[in-house]
Amino acid sequence: MIPLSLYIHFPWCIQKCPYCDFNSHQLKNDSYEVDYVDALLADIVEIVPKIWGRTIRTIFIGGGTPSLMKPDDMARLISGLRSYLILDPHAEITMEANPGTVDANYFKAYHDIGINRISIGIQSLNDDHLKKLGRIHQSDEAKRAVQIARDAGFDNINCDLMFALPDQTVKQALSDLQGVIDLKPDHISHYQLTMEPNTYFYKYPPKLPESELIEEMQLQSYALLKANGYQHYEVSAFAKAGHQSRHNRNYWEFGDYIGIGAGAHGKITMQGESRILRTSIEKHPSQYLKKNASERVVIEEVINEELPFEFMLNALRLKHGIEETIFSERTFLPITVIEDRLNLLQKRGLIVRENGQLNTTDQGFLFLNNVLSEFID
Repeated sequence: MIPLSLYIHFPWCIQKCPYCDFNSHQLKNDSYEVDYVDALLADIVEIVPKIWGRTIRTIFIGGGTPSLMKPDDMARLISGLRSYLILDPHAEITMEANPGTVDANYFKAYHDIGINRISIGIQSLNDDHLKKLGRIHQSDEAKRAVQIARDAGFDNINCDLMFALPDQTVKQALSDLQGVIDLKPDHISHYQLTMEPNTYFYKYPPKLPESELIEEMQLQSYALLKANGYQHYEVSAFAKAGHQSRHNRNYWEFGDYIGIGAGAHGKITMQGESRILRTSIEKHPSQYLKKNASERVVIEEVINEELPFEFMLNALRLKHGIEETIFSERTFLPITVIEDRLNLLQKRGLIVRENGQLNTTDQGFLFLNNVLSEFID
């Protein structure tokens, strides 16, 4: 049985960041819609016939800023999920948090409810850079947020950290990273700031470091993370032993996931029918709440021609690749449909195929976009 996860989207933030292209909207009147939890559970009721009898292995509550959700509402949400779904008793349940909205009482309540992993969006420990990124917190709040999470009982904490920030030097990037390492998180998501369409930064781009400096930031950061016991297991993910993100690994291994909430997407394999469904939900929160679940949830079949690229887009992000047999198991396509492209990439020294395992070389991992482009029809 293909593993199944659940993604829950909370679409509101205190303030929209200029680099953010996620489906997030500035919170008005200091309060989110109280009936949003009811809408989330209605999404589950709409989708659950497609996954009846299957167990949810991981849950990820993302946004937006889910740490704005009141504990009573979070408790009602988790309780409702347990009523409609089969949850693994050892499920990894992650919630994203913005350091500017961290509350010790909230965190203790979240932990008591059953959330067992926290992902804190630090992004930088330099107050000037935080201001340029439009973040609502300062570095001392970020550090305090990690301690609050520990004090609340969380023993699985991720910190998000960006590099290649406006006017950032290599020294500053490494100082940020060392500062996060000193907080002793179990997992670090370390990723480059990029200019995404439909963002303020895309329309009014800030001055970013030159490509040579960015490459130096990457290489020195990788070395620093390795020296401190963090395994580089995915393009932007580094983990202490036993703390890889199970939820994200399921995406990268082309597992199944339900998506609920405004703008959420899902992928559901109908194994007995050898077909894959894609779910999507109305994006804007106000329109999402106006429609009932049957109107806002759209279910479509994924065509075979799209599957090789979708599979490789995820699987090749993993540092040590994936077993070749998983391609056929999860796409229902024979590996022969991409054999020519695999052979070409192997001749160019960008991928390796050994003992049934498929992964990029160090060069291929560094230039992953070039590798992936070969699978676009």
